[in-house]
Amino acid sequence: MVRWHEIPCLTRIEEVGATRLGAKFRDERSRSSSFLPVTHSAEQTIASDRTVRLLDTTLRDGEQAPGVSLSPNEKVEIARALERAGVSTIEAGSACTGAGERQAISRVTDLDLEARVTSFCRGLTGDVDLALECDVDGVHVVVPSSDRHVEGKVGTSREDNLATTAELVEYATDHDLWVEVIGEDGSRADLDYLADLAETSLDAGADRFCFADTVGHTGPEHTAKAVSRLAELGPVSAHTHDDLGLGVANALAAVAAGADLVHCTVDGLGERAGNVALEEVAIALSHVYDVETVDLEELYDLAQIVSRATGVALPPNKAVIGENAFTHESGIHTDGTLKDDKMYEPYAPETVGRERRLALGKHTGRAGVEATLEEHGVEATDDEVADIATRVTELGDRGRRVTDADLLAIAEDVTGDDRERVVELLDVQATSGGPVPTASVRLAVDGEERVASGTGSGPVDAAVSAIRKALGSRADAELESYHVDAVTGGTDAVVTVEVTMVRDDRSVTVARSEADITRASVDAMVDALDRLLATEENPLALADD
Repeated sequence: MVRWHEIPCLTRIEEVGATRLGAKFRDERSRSSSFLPVTHSAEQTIASDRTVRLLDTTLRDGEQAPGVSLSPNEKVEIARALERAGVSTIEAGSACTGAGERQAISRVTDLDLEARVTSFCRGLTGDVDLALECDVDGVHVVVPSSDRHVEGKVGTSREDNLATTAELVEYATDHDLWVEVIGEDGSRADLDYLADLAETSLDAGADRFCFADTVGHTGPEHTAKAVSRLAELGPVSAHTHDDLGLGVANALAAVAAGADLVHCTVDGLGERAGNVALEEVAIALSHVYDVETVDLEELYDLAQIVSRATGVALPPNKAVIGENAFTHESGIHTDGTLKDDKMYEPYAPETVGRERRLALGKHTGRAGVEATLEEHGVEATDDEVADIATRVTELGDRGRRVTDADLLAIAEDVTGDDRERVVELLDVQATSGGPVPTASVRLAVDGEERVASGTGSGPVDAAVSAIRKALGSRADAELESYHVDAVTGGTDAVVTVEVTMVRDDRSVTVARSEADITRASVDAMVDALDRLLATEENPLALADD
């Protein structure tokens, strides 16, 4: 049974037109040494025996990114993923936001996670009371630390702010809560006053004080200076933003200066340019300093879960989790990677739950083309491979993304290997105006015409259901990725749909452009399935009743 009846709303899972290289490198990796570690020196600023933990605030600060709103179910799903990754503290939200937010926080606390579950609180005892209603383990009490916030935002004095902070901490600790005081806008605060605020908080019973670069204002030198001063007083956390692109640099500077807890968000979500990305801090501490914080193999799945829930796509060039992070197109890089999988990567993709990919395009050389043809079981002479590589480059030069189907079509033309289609789309009709979207398809399967109809959550889903019925039980392929590319403007708008389908250990990527998204989707899926079934020895079964 074809398992594409529910098309996921995903960002691109991996680079379209890329080839899995797991099989090629599996045996080599077991025989060869691991990736060479970074050479550590006596001057290393973060010792490998340091204990550093990550606090994830995706469910609070990350949700404050424009356009992001998480349901209770989505918060639960993300919290479970954070638990699998081994995150030590999960800030589940801000209980003072409203009843719906408190319900979501309570759903997370009901999971009975090993991670500490907390709520964000303003400098009000009422906020602490609302957090207690959610049965959280702790609270983050945010208080102003810069004069701009103390006087301009809150309208109080430095002295009164210290007194209020002490009262809030004592109130929270009296209710058996773990307490972290966040000195808001700490990077723009007078350092002497910031130290007074931290000392007051810790003396009142707070478990730790957090240095917050609330607006992503500062650099690593000032961060190190401030955190070093605060660390002399007690446990320190760091909360950094990425407005200057220095989120990771500031987080590492804070750790080097004595912080042992870093606030992060998955995928770097957050207000403005976002918070420091959890995955980037985790891999930097592990790879550069040999300091382990979380289960790195869970990072990619975690990133995907958050991307789906928030609707925020992962930038392709994003460190660790972007689709291009372990994808090679350049001929030089591809050739080097095929010879030695360590040649052009700082660490193995499996470290963070990824796969290495080869992409086809204008920069692809002979080595990449030959490896991709081999992956698809296509035999070609050296001269034919050279000709195919030239045509792939020419296609890329025209601005086209080269997919597996493009490569195979070029190879068939060059080698003269005529292939009879197993499955061909003759017609598709879809309607979505009524209460239940419906679709009918007409296919040619091994020369026999088959017609079937189906229903679904939308016209594309309905058409996929119809294809499944028409092909019967032999079409046991999976839809790995489904991506709708940019739609051209104007009355003659065209949409491009790219799909990757997997059957057994083979995958094929196909792109189709049409004015109608349903037609483009079905065309792409049928063509991909045709490629996957091309080597099938047994004919397809009759359609299911």
